[in-house]
Amino acid sequence: MMLTNPLIWAVIGYLLGSIPFGLLLARGQGIDLRGVGSGNIGATNVLRTGRKGIALATLLLDAGKGAAAVLLAQHFAGYEAAQIAGVAAFTGHCFPVWLKFNGGKGVSTLLGVAFAAAPLIGVCVALVWLGAAAITRYSSAGGLAAAVAAPVAGYFLGAPGWTIAFAVMAVLLWWRHADNIKRLANGTESKIGAK
Repeated sequence: MMLTNPLIWAVIGYLLGSIPFGLLLARGQGIDLRGVGSGNIGATNVLRTGRKGIALATLLLDAGKGAAAVLLAQHFAGYEAAQIAGVAAFTGHCFPVWLKFNGGKGVSTLLGVAFAAAPLIGVCVALVWLGAAAITRYSSAGGLAAAVAAPVAGYFLGAPGWTIAFAVMAVLLWWRHADNIKRLANGTESKIGAK
């Protein structure tokens, strides 16, 4: 059966991940998200519109598409396919074909993949994300810390395949945050709640 082929899940995962929920939800409210704040399509930038409900929905939907890709692949094709689908969903979010490969930065989707891979890994990643963001008041710092936490948690919780998958996602996430890292280094990054 075609659905048992892990490579099929690379395509399915990518297509699921590439759905730009933040952009679509904001557009439904008459907001062009590309012209707001950083121009990013993720939940943090949606929050800059002042629409907290839409920002929360974006976070949950972006996490949900990552989780859905993993769980569906796991059900139909097994462990390795789930890892492929998770990385593909994350990649689709960051580089969606519909938006000329310029998408989000992947934090919410990474979180969804982590919870679907193993709830305990998801809890570890979420706690690091929230803790780092609360301490520093930088959303980007929370996301960068969460990306590092994912492969570390996978390793110590005995999930070697997921450790590699999360390491790949962490590298991509840090690359997508290159501008944020520069702003963090020179003290010009916007803090959570800043106008």
